[in-house]
Amino acid sequence: MTFSPASGSPPAQPSRRLDLRGTPCPLNFIRSRLALETLAAGEWLQLDLDAGEPERMVAEGLRQEGHRVEQGPGAAPETTETAGQEGVQLWICRHGG
Repeated sequence: MTFSPASGSPPAQPSRRLDLRGTPCPLNFIRSRLALETLAAGEWLQLDLDAGEPERMVAEGLRQEGHRVEQGPGAAPETTETAGQEGVQLWICRHGG
């Protein structure tokens, strides 16, 4: 799925999802970058991250690299492995280069 400039918002479903809750900095940033490398320009990655510093650091780093970063629609869903962890969603659109 690709970003539609006319709509100005992410698609209904991302091209890929990655759950990095519980993953420490800077490993979460590195894994985010590697996941983006598998996408074509304009495709969207949904990241589930821990709230606070991980969210800020990953978002800032990816913006500095030229990617578009949007706040996701809500908290990341809990799974058995991540039960009790607060999470946030970021949607990242891979830049063209």
